[in-house]
Amino acid sequence: MMKRTRRTHGPAFKAEVALAAVKGEKTLAELAQQFDVHPNQIAAWKAHLVGGAAGVFDAGMGSEATPALHAKIGELTLENDFLAGALGKSRPVERKAMIDRSHDLSLVRQAELLKLSRSSLYYEPQAVPTPPSPIADSP
Repeated sequence: MMKRTRRTHGPAFKAEVALAAVKGEKTLAELAQQFDVHPNQIAAWKAHLVGGAAGVFDAGMGSEATPALHAKIGELTLENDFLAGALGKSRPVERKAMIDRSHDLSLVRQAELLKLSRSSLYYEPQAVPTPPSPIADSP
């Protein structure tokens, strides 16, 4: 007995079989024999069709905006890559000056984007007092 090679079915064929199953004019066994597909596969395609039926009506609403959104994502990614390269060349002191504590973006995220350690945002160097010179104290 030879083993049957694995078959792949196109979306149009799957839709045709699933629609025939949804109609209910024939049993799954009859449809399986007619289309030469296992009944479990027909049941799975039918469930997929019924489960995704609501998406057919929602798909038309956002489809016009999709290319524009993809273009905007690409543009922002390009800008982020450029800025990351430019920021990598600047000194940490300059990047620390870019932090805006009143901005809606959290300090943690700003530090992450500017490639600064978070602790550097809170550290303020203290002036080291100079000890009095022993020569100045002598009379």
